[in-house]
Amino acid sequence: MSYLLYIDPGSGSYLVQAIIAAALGVAFYFRSLKNYIKSFFSRKPKKENDTKSN
Repeated sequence: MSYLLYIDPGSGSYLVQAIIAAALGVAFYFRSLKNYIKSFFSRKPKKENDTKSN
């Protein structure tokens, strides 16, 4: 059973890279989601003078 404890250096570095990429992907996703929600609630209503009249 001791042969199951070995991790190839290439596989180990790929695993670390995949974990870091997943963590950064989740962080950027939630940051953009937070910014979208914040901008949705902080929108200013349009003034009547802003529309073009014919």
